[in-house]
Amino acid sequence: MNINILAFGIAKDIINGSTLNIEIKDGLTVGQLKSQLVEQFPDFEKLRQLNIGVNQEYQEDDFVLSEKDEIVIIPPVSGG
Repeated sequence: MNINILAFGIAKDIINGSTLNIEIKDGLTVGQLKSQLVEQFPDFEKLRQLNIGVNQEYQEDDFVLSEKDEIVIIPPVSGG
C-alpha cells in the first residue's frame, strides 16, 4: 500500500522535503515504519528520539498503519 508522510523540523531536512510518499506492506507497524525510514534515510538514526503521529495522535511502535492514515514524523523538540 502507498502512504503519505508529513515531516517537520529536522525530519524535513533529512527527507529533503515536507512530504514523503512511500510503499509499505499491509499490516506494517509504527516501529517497522521507523526501521524502514532509518534504512532509507540513515540520518534518522542520529536522532535521540523519533515519534510518529497517526491521525493527530502519538502512536506506540505496535500500532498498525492503514493506507488512509495521516502520518507525521515528529522529531525531538529542542530549544530554550
